[in-house]
Amino acid sequence: MNASRIIELGREAVRIEIEGLEELSSQIGEDFARAVRIIADLKGRVVLTGVGKSGIIARKVASTMMSIGTPAIFMHPVDGLHGDLGSIMAHDAVLIFSNSGKTKEVLDLIPSLKALKVPVMAITSDPESPLARASDVILRCSVSREACTLGLAPTTSTTAQLALGDAIAVVVSRIKGFDRQAFLVLHPAGELGKQLMVRISELMITGDRIPMVAPETPLGDVVVEMTGKKLGFTLVGADLMVEGMITDGDLRRGLLKHGDRLSGLRAVDIMSPRPKTIGTDMLAIDALDMMEKHLITSLAVIDESGTLKGVIHLHDLLGRGRLGLR
Repeated sequence: MNASRIIELGREAVRIEIEGLEELSSQIGEDFARAVRIIADLKGRVVLTGVGKSGIIARKVASTMMSIGTPAIFMHPVDGLHGDLGSIMAHDAVLIFSNSGKTKEVLDLIPSLKALKVPVMAITSDPESPLARASDVILRCSVSREACTLGLAPTTSTTAQLALGDAIAVVVSRIKGFDRQAFLVLHPAGELGKQLMVRISELMITGDRIPMVAPETPLGDVVVEMTGKKLGFTLVGADLMVEGMITDGDLRRGLLKHGDRLSGLRAVDIMSPRPKTIGTDMLAIDALDMMEKHLITSLAVIDESGTLKGVIHLHDLLGRGRLGLR
């Protein structure tokens, strides 16, 4: 295939996506206004969700909302079905992305969302789909054709989803009066901003500074390790393979549960198994997002084989006192 043909095919794909955006523009109406008002009036946050390509778009829109003043978070539907629904509060709202409106993982969330009595808004191409029928607000987002040569891969449809999500975020931002000064507060150009864009491997605690005890370690020695390393936790495991974590909270819960027989307690008796982990090649901001999502302050850092390489603490992400959040 010669260069001129390649260029023409590229331009054709862009033209098809432009056509899709023009179609989308005509679909923005009263339901869009209702969704914007719901989000702008929230006392809580927007929980965005979706599967596959729609999930990727939902995650990006959540990031955009947070960047311009609207509290938001992405929740994967499968994680939601396995406990993360507990992060949704009474003052929140849910925005679901699903092109077909028939995705099982998404539909399985609906009964629980109804029980939580939070507004449910759907971005979908089919206003008659099961998802649309179950939603409080339906945001139609349909296109005539995909840019994919086969007409199968989500291309124009996901571009339209992204544009619609960004439109919601931008209009809500304007209603809330988000200005340049507010933008600078959320996007610090100084040391904190730089700190959050470095690799975990550059910030993590390594070697003998890592708090670590064996599963059979007596409770007294666990406390000694936690106190000596001054991080408020210790990992539990052997041969650099992490089995659990003990935090100050785990110690308190252990004291309440086993207060009359502390002498025989071991690390394995009070640890939280399978602690959250992160890879060495991830960014500090990824660690901060994970900590926020799971309401924790520490992560074990592992390589591809699961071998412990270090630990990262919230204080390391924020500069251990050198930096502050406004």
